[in-house]
Amino acid sequence: MSAFQFPQTRVPDAAEAPSLRWGIAGPGWIAERFADSLRLHGTQRVTAVGSRSTDRAETFAAPRGLRAHGSYEALASDPEVDVVYVATPHTAHLEVALAALEAGKHVLVEKPLGVSAAEAQKIADAAGSRGLFAAEALWTAFLPSYDVARQLIRGGHLGELTAVVGDYGEYLPSSHRAHDPALAGGPLLDLGVYLLALATDILGEPERVLGLGTPLGNGVNGQLSALLGFPGGAQATLTTTMLGFTPARLTVVGTEAALTFDGPFNAPGGLTVRTADGGTHRWDGAPGSHVDGLHFQAAAAARAIAAGLTEVAERPLEASILALGVADELRRQVGIVYPGE
Repeated sequence: MSAFQFPQTRVPDAAEAPSLRWGIAGPGWIAERFADSLRLHGTQRVTAVGSRSTDRAETFAAPRGLRAHGSYEALASDPEVDVVYVATPHTAHLEVALAALEAGKHVLVEKPLGVSAAEAQKIADAAGSRGLFAAEALWTAFLPSYDVARQLIRGGHLGELTAVVGDYGEYLPSSHRAHDPALAGGPLLDLGVYLLALATDILGEPERVLGLGTPLGNGVNGQLSALLGFPGGAQATLTTTMLGFTPARLTVVGTEAALTFDGPFNAPGGLTVRTADGGTHRWDGAPGSHVDGLHFQAAAAARAIAAGLTEVAERPLEASILALGVADELRRQVGIVYPGE
C-alpha cells in the first residue's frame, strides 16, 4: 500500500478574522442558518435584516436583537452595516446586490451570484467600479475539506486529471420555490450549481457542453444532466434532480488516484482517496450542517475586506461567472428561459 498523505487544511480559525457588521437581505431559510452560524462560530456580528415585508423583517429581527428594515434600500443605507449578505430568491440577487453596492456596502451573495453569467458580470463590474468587495457565497469553496481537496488536486497528487463524476438530488415538494418558473425554478440553480462550480473549478472551462433536461408540467425542469468536455480530453458527468434524493457524491479521477467527497459532497465531511496501487486512504473531516459551515465564508470575506481586497481567493468572481456561463449553455440546449430574458 502506498504511503499517501493528506495535507493539512489551511483554513484559519474563524475566530481570528476581523469582526465586521453584517446586514442580511432576505429573512428566509438560508438566512436563519447564516445568522445562527455566525452567532455560534467566530466573531462576525449580524446587526440588521432587511425585507420587502416589514413584518417578516421584524419577525426575524426580534429574537436576534437586530434592527429591522422594510426595504433592501433601507438596509443598504444602515450606517451600522459594513457588508450585506444577499439571501433573497435567485431572481432578486442582482437588484439587491446592486442596491447595496450603490450605497457603498460590500456584498456576499448567496449562490448563485446571479441567474446568468450576464447578471454575475454586472455585480462584478459594479463592485469593481466602486472598489468594493463582492463574492458568491458558495459555502463549499470555503470549507476545510475542500481546501484539503484543492491542495491534492492542484498539487498534482492525483496525477493527470481525467474526469469529474457527480450527482446532487433532493426531493423538493411542489410548494418549494424551485417549482415556480417566475423564481428561476428547477434544480439547476439550487443544486446543480454546486456541481458546475466544482467541476469548472477543478477542470477549467469546458470546450463542449451537452445537456439533457426533463421538463415538468409546471413550467420548470425536474432534472438535468450534463456532459462537459475539456481541453486535453478530461470529462465531467453531472446530474441533478429535485425529484428525489441521490447519494450526492462527487469524485475527481486522476491517473494516479481518485478523490471522493463524502455525501453530501457540498457539506462539511470527509474525503477518500483510492490510489492506483489499490490503497484506500481517509481524511476524516467532521460532518456538519449549514450552521456548522456557513461561518467560514463570512470569515473569509471579513479577512479579504480588512486586507483591502475586492474578492476572495477561494471563490473568485471569474470562477462564479464561468460556472454560470456553463449553466447558460445548458439552459439554452434544454429550453429553460428565466424571467426577463
